Order: sequence, then C-alpha cells, then structure tokens
Amino acid sequence: MTAALQNYHARMQRVLDYIDRHLDGDLDLETVSGIAAFSKFHFHRQFTAIFGLSMHRYVQLVRLKRASHSLSTKDAQSITEIAMDAGYDAPDAFARAFRRRVGQSPSSFRKSPDWAPWLAAFGPLDNARSKLMQTIYTHDDVTIRDVPPTPVAIIEHRGDRAMLGDTIQRFIAWRKAAGLSPETNPTFMVFRSERIPAVPADYSADLCVATDRPIEARDTQVKAGVIPGGRCAVLRVANGASNNMEPEGLFLYRDWLPASGEEAGDFPIYSKRWLSFFPDVPVHEVVAELFLPLK
Repeated sequence: MTAALQNYHARMQRVLDYIDRHLDGDLDLETVSGIAAFSKFHFHRQFTAIFGLSMHRYVQLVRLKRASHSLSTKDAQSITEIAMDAGYDAPDAFARAFRRRVGQSPSSFRKSPDWAPWLAAFGPLDNARSKLMQTIYTHDDVTIRDVPPTPVAIIEHRGDRAMLGDTIQRFIAWRKAAGLSPETNPTFMVFRSERIPAVPADYSADLCVATDRPIEARDTQVKAGVIPGGRCAVLRVANGASNNMEPEGLFLYRDWLPASGEEAGDFPIYSKRWLSFFPDVPVHEVVAELFLPLK
C-alpha cells in the first residue's frame, strides 16, 4: 500500500470514528467531510465508492443497529426514546424503518428478537468497514507471551451462527446481573469452529468472563472453566475490527505461524476484550487481542 493510499484511508477512518462518537449529533455533509479534509462537493461520492453505502445510509444503519441493541437488552428506555436517539422525530417513522430493515416491529423485536434476519440486515456495516482498508499486519505485530491460566464463567453457543445474538444477549444479561464489569473482568471468546462452517449447525463458540466466583448449581446456563495458561502468540486487533477477527486469524495461521517455526497448541484460538461490546462503547474503542496457543 502506497503512502498516499494509506493517508487516504486514514482520513476515511477518521470519518468512521467521528460518526461513532457523534451518533447523537448533526452529522451533516459539510461537518463530516471537513473531518477528513475532503471537499464537500465530492465527499458523498468518495464515501460511497469506498464503503459501498452512502454516508446517509451508513449513519442510518449504525443508529438502527444501536437501537436494536437498546431494544433487545430491554433497558429502561421506551421505544419513543429509542426512536429519538436513532434520529427519528416520530415513533411511527422509526417503526417503519426498523421493520423494513429487520423484518420485525420494534415492540416485537423487544419481546423476541429474530437474530437471523438481524444478522443479514446489518451485514452491510461489516462489509463497509472491511472494504475500507484491510489492516496490514507484520510479524512485528505479534508477541509471544506466557499467559497465566484464567478461571472463567462460560456460556456456550452451539449451532447456527445466525443465532449467536441470542447467546450474546444472555451472556451480557448474566454478566450484568452478576456484577462482572468488562473493565474489571475481561471478556473472552473461544472460537471452537470456523466462523462460517460448511454446515451452519456446526458453528461453535464459548463466551466467557474472567471470574473465580463459584457458579451456583441452579444456574444451568453457565458453567465454570479455565482458559489454560502457557505460551501464546498474541496479535492486537486494529480498532474497529473486533467484530470480525477472521482476517487476523488468517494472518496468524497463514503468514505468521509457518514462518515462526512454532507449533499450535492444544487449545482453540481465542480473543480477549477489555471493554464492552458495541453499543456500550463505540466500535472503534473496543480493545481486543487475539491469542493463538502454542506448544
């Protein structure tokens, strides 16, 4: 990647970061184009060319995605308040837009989210960020660490990844009820299968939170476990990329591991986060690392 292209991409990244931080503000074309120091007369076409979405559509999708999380967590906000936060003057307009995108009314989604259409509905956001510029990792970005064993509470997900949202929401609700803050009790995700296996039902992952508290016997959805200690290759994930770590995993397996002379260990690759999932913090502020256990 040339220096000029890197600079261009960095300016576009500033735009995405600004949008994340100012979702409740007036994200007009002149302000946002100024963040990247691009002409307002061309910026809307530049944005669409890079991301495959207009800026207006991108902002609308990010706001609707945040609204969907607010609905699914069943917090104290009313649907009217969520609609206003999403940039709609009236709940009816929000409901129409939400139904068109997600396939459920906001009230229906709040009662029983259907995560398969949700995953498809917001796929364009992941695609837009991946179209930006694939982060180029080098071998210097990987460190080998001796990590201690970490006791964890585990909620398992087994089955179609399209239903992972249900498991994530149960995990977040349990963690909050247990008083385990992401800032003090890091979140781990153990990837026990490919991200998109040939048979969707074969998808498998463990959602974990670091804690040595005993798990109550009546709490059947959670079990105790341990992220094993030992040597690991560790790759810090670029800001905003923590929602899909497939490129980082591919780099470790395809590029780093063969050239390192190391051998993969007997535990799956896993991630560690220090902050909450979106929307509790903006996408670009999620801090994560990917761990490849070694022999």
